[in-house]
Amino acid sequence: MVCRLNKSLYGLKQAPRAWYSRFATFLVTLGFTEAKSDTSLFVYHHGDETAYLLLYVDDIVLTASSQHLLQRIITFLQQEFAMKDLGVLHHFLGVTVEPRPSGLLLHQRQYTLDILERAGMTDCNPCSTPVDTQAKLSEDVGTPVADPTAYRNLAAPTHSDYGLLLHRSSSAVLVVYTDADWAGCPDTRRSTSGYAVFLGGNLVSWSSKRQPVVSRSSAEAEYRAVANGVAEASWLRQLLAELHSPLAKSTLVYCDNVSAVYLSTNPVQHQRTKHVEIDLHFVRDRVAIDDVRILHVPTTSQFADIFTKGLPSSTFSEFRSSLNIHRG
Repeated sequence: MVCRLNKSLYGLKQAPRAWYSRFATFLVTLGFTEAKSDTSLFVYHHGDETAYLLLYVDDIVLTASSQHLLQRIITFLQQEFAMKDLGVLHHFLGVTVEPRPSGLLLHQRQYTLDILERAGMTDCNPCSTPVDTQAKLSEDVGTPVADPTAYRNLAAPTHSDYGLLLHRSSSAVLVVYTDADWAGCPDTRRSTSGYAVFLGGNLVSWSSKRQPVVSRSSAEAEYRAVANGVAEASWLRQLLAELHSPLAKSTLVYCDNVSAVYLSTNPVQHQRTKHVEIDLHFVRDRVAIDDVRILHVPTTSQFADIFTKGLPSSTFSEFRSSLNIHRG
């Protein structure tokens, strides 16, 4: 027998896809287009009117260039779907949004407190930096915890709440800091890549991730980190173009390894770079078309360092502030 789905219900595997298809189809009738950079983003742009709608299952964030356009879209949506207007954005996907005179403060205070309460750690003392500056732990040392899920959910306890401050800015320059901790893993000798992406002085994207393969040199590890940062910057440039705010200037990518900077612009191969995979050299293509410029930055100003290794308290606090992380 073959069953035909007449109505999508919660709990069915088809439910999210059916709901997305239904909602997206209606948005298209209103004049929205689905962004290619992010399928959960829909853009309305006609003349001087612009609206952005972000859909995550049944949570929606909607903003528009005018209050009249915003209310018009809300009215259309409420006529078609059973939904409630919760007003100004305060909370979305576990992130709390608080207005500030200069912009918005994003934080996860309540989410963190819930985690600490579940772990029985609400009375723990704070630590000056969340990562040990010396220890390199091996997976073979110690006894596995009984419940690894609970361990992975934990967060560092602090008395002060910190959040990401997004301030109003007329600048439209995309700046990326990339860094790598070469062979930092004592078990696999794989490196850790990190990057921080700023748009108009606001931190909009960041990453801390173990590299998939072993790098034979610090230059290769740093170059992989640069490639990760350039890939993220390329995606953001495409996203901004779809938001009808294209970038006119090249993206500046800062790296503290001179060899990696040289490798990004010099097409000549030699013995020390023959092992670098061809797919990493897409960075050169981006440099050639002037989408990005790879520049050297001293380690003392390499903000992405905070994503690759433990730092002394003073350096950690300085870099945290440079990432626009402020007290709530």
